[in-house]
Amino acid sequence: AEVTEKLEEVVKIWIKQIRQVLVESEQMRREADDIGPSAELEHWKTRMSSFNSLLEEIKSARVKKIISILQAARSKTLKQWKELDGNITIAANEAKDNVRYLYTLDNFFGPLSKASPVTMMEHVPSLMNTICMIYCTSPYYNTSERMTSLLLKITNQMINTCKTYLCEG
Repeated sequence: AEVTEKLEEVVKIWIKQIRQVLVESEQMRREADDIGPSAELEHWKTRMSSFNSLLEEIKSARVKKIISILQAARSKTLKQWKELDGNITIAANEAKDNVRYLYTLDNFFGPLSKASPVTMMEHVPSLMNTICMIYCTSPYYNTSERMTSLLLKITNQMINTCKTYLCEG
């Protein structure tokens, strides 16, 4: 019983730390007003990397051993643990999926930042088609918040490109 209690304490600490990671990942991002769309891809790549590390840790032999001991002891702590394990899996899948979809837009980000206003306009129809495809097919990126954030960053990039063009012209 004493071993079980000690292990439950360890798992409670993990639960607290994982909750903190999940809470922080859901908080609003503070971003510069003129930030471009490549920042969106970077954000999800960072998030994917941190959640994948967390998943690896959770699936490690050490953690599995502790969880199986607590299962044998019918610990009540496991209910919270299973819930968090599920939440991390969802967060990791979301990040991976979003990175995959945003990579399809990455080809447009270069031309958007280097083009003249005229050549930039040639890219807009296919860019919008790709965004529409993401909105229609992504299980995670199809919310108005995500789309608004992405379109805002793309607009910022277009404005910055036009400013640069005017200042250099």
